[in-house]
Amino acid sequence: MADTISYRGAIHPVHAVLVSCALPLFVGALLSDWAYSTTYEVQWTNFASWLNAGALVFVGLALVWAIVDSLRADNDRHRDKWIHVGLLVATFIVGFFNALLHAKDGWAAMPAGLILSVICVLLALAAIWTAFSSHRIGAAR
Repeated sequence: MADTISYRGAIHPVHAVLVSCALPLFVGALLSDWAYSTTYEVQWTNFASWLNAGALVFVGLALVWAIVDSLRADNDRHRDKWIHVGLLVATFIVGFFNALLHAKDGWAAMPAGLILSVICVLLALAAIWTAFSSHRIGAAR
């Protein structure tokens, strides 16, 4: 008997890219907020604002992809996919409030902007973790 490998539950490469691209942008926004809190240079809040907006674009696209994928899912993996969708929704909501907070004057965004940036990074990490851990390539039969 020949061994076969099942790729039925593997994550789609486009979805993997969309989910993964938001993390470096959120980390950049976090580092920009930290730089602003130590140097008081207003340009750092502008960087954080743009990086956060770029991350929201990728999270939004990944969220749409995950919702469509969850609606088409089999019942055996259905719960794991909705946990991933929930984490993406939470990431998008916190990131959106972070974007609204960064629209304020420079120092008015601190320290809440820094705290929301930390939460965005942690939620993005959790979303990436669930995206890649719930999809297994399979085992040999």
